[in-house]
Amino acid sequence: MTSEIFLQTLGSGVLIGLIYALVAIGLTMIFGVMDIVNFSHGEFLMLGMYSTFWMYSLYALDPIYSLPITAVALFVLGVGLYQVVIKRIIDAPMLSQIFTTFGLMIFFRGLAQYLWKPDFRTIEKSLVSGQTSLLGIQLGTPQIVAGFGAIVITGALYLFLTRTRMGAALEATAADKEAAQLMGIDSQRMFALAWGVGAACAGLAGALLSTFFPIFPEVGASFILIAFVVVNLGGFGSVTGAFIAGVLIGVVEVMGGYLLGPQFKLAIVLLIFLAVLMFRPQGLMGRA
Repeated sequence: MTSEIFLQTLGSGVLIGLIYALVAIGLTMIFGVMDIVNFSHGEFLMLGMYSTFWMYSLYALDPIYSLPITAVALFVLGVGLYQVVIKRIIDAPMLSQIFTTFGLMIFFRGLAQYLWKPDFRTIEKSLVSGQTSLLGIQLGTPQIVAGFGAIVITGALYLFLTRTRMGAALEATAADKEAAQLMGIDSQRMFALAWGVGAACAGLAGALLSTFFPIFPEVGASFILIAFVVVNLGGFGSVTGAFIAGVLIGVVEVMGGYLLGPQFKLAIVLLIFLAVLMFRPQGLMGRA
């Protein structure tokens, strides 16, 4: 492998890893605050992609400009789902929680197939279309913008969690729900916020992906499995861990696919998942 090919492959891995990180951060937030594994999280990404596509197709609104609309729409959807569905199963057995979020996944996927058919759609041309030369290598501009957007969104979320009272309340709820309630923090409000922020992160990841990735009803399944691996590697409930693990998984997947063949990419990721479960089940930055 020449140095140019190595840098090209490494750059591609980092960029897709940043998207994985953004998806996983939303997933790990919901788990960290509520101890619920959201199997429908990939469908939030799918809905973010379709939201971006239809705003582009119907109103000629470029994906970059529609990002705030997608974020708000998915945030409202996440809060609404919590109030209507998830709120009723918080104290239910874990199996009921799993079946509920799995049912939401099937519902949203079926709804997308019914409304928009299982056809593949793409956004052919946007403000970020084309190639960019960076450090002597050629990378897709949509991928660069998506990676940069993921960094900005993750940074904004980190500042929200560490520098605001609402973020501190969310972190306190994640650390100890009972103690947070004794301090006067409304846990139901924090749970709804976690679902809203988690859905918005996945929706934004989908919006960024839509500029270079095909859009179809099952697209969430392509990312949710890797997101679970990222969350497990980074540590359930750790936003920083999910970010670091997302980049690592992206690099390993792309580099492994280049060296061993694209048919082995997912196998390599799953091997990492199994290794983490065996040797460090709490993840890189999770609590033991």
